[in-house]
Amino acid sequence: MTVESPARRVLVLAHTGRAEVREVARACVRALTGHGIAVRLLVDEAADLGLDPQATAEGLVETTRPDDLPGEGCELVLVIGGDGSILRAAELTHATSTPLLGVNLGHVGFLAEAEQEDVESTIAAIVRRAYTAEDRLTLDVRVLQGKEVVWCTFALNEASVEKAARERMLEVVVEVDGRPLSRWGCDGVVCATPTGSTAYNFSAGGPVVWPEVEALLMVPLSAHALFARPMVVAPTSVLAIEVLANNNGAGVLWCDGRRTVDLAPGARIEVRRGQRPVRLVRLHQAPFTDRLVAKFDLPVEGWRGAAERRRRDNGDGENDA
Repeated sequence: MTVESPARRVLVLAHTGRAEVREVARACVRALTGHGIAVRLLVDEAADLGLDPQATAEGLVETTRPDDLPGEGCELVLVIGGDGSILRAAELTHATSTPLLGVNLGHVGFLAEAEQEDVESTIAAIVRRAYTAEDRLTLDVRVLQGKEVVWCTFALNEASVEKAARERMLEVVVEVDGRPLSRWGCDGVVCATPTGSTAYNFSAGGPVVWPEVEALLMVPLSAHALFARPMVVAPTSVLAIEVLANNNGAGVLWCDGRRTVDLAPGARIEVRRGQRPVRLVRLHQAPFTDRLVAKFDLPVEGWRGAAERRRRDNGDGENDA
């Protein structure tokens, strides 16, 4: 007898090193399969969760390996953890552009759409397909040594060129659109997306950029130079950082804090808009301003808003003493 493949499939990725996350992940798997939606898990994570596909609902739990395009054939990825888990999910599914839905069990969780207390409503939204997906600009990054391309990757948040040795400064020349801009002795340079503007870029003193804005950001780290300010350039621009050949020390390139490569003196790092965006699932259309206020716990006491101002302008409010 042939078992028909389920019409719907969700990839579940979880930070299984934490007991709290494992508990939530098991509950999500039970809920999804209970609605007839197949769940795909990485082999190691299925083992950590104590889930044996052979002992669960027939045909509704399956396992895969990280190198086997885990997002292929899945309508979305349910990510349970923090922003680091979502960045890992973006790495695992970048080739398939599978939308990511994050449930935050981390700290700030800026990339996540839901909190732990929202798990039940999140599952209900998945079942009803009551969600949308928005494209987030990414970076394509490549490293050249001479004329040879020695490394290529992508980034959702940022690509950062940093000094490899704490005691030595990194000497670089930065370039925008094929023209030299400035030479810096620095701790490094961060190239970020609007999505990454609230991450490393923010810590480095760069601007917060609304996700709808298409732009590339460049922020020097502790640069010893007259001109060393954060910059925002067009999404069509190409940023380049050259590690000077006479540099006393080597550098290192980090992408999203996950993928790294050593940089020898003379290395050239090129950053441009990525050809393939990352898709983030949205359950509601809350303004980005509200997300900033909630995630950073910003003080907004005393704000009256447009409705209150209109009421007072129409004479409905109390007279000021």
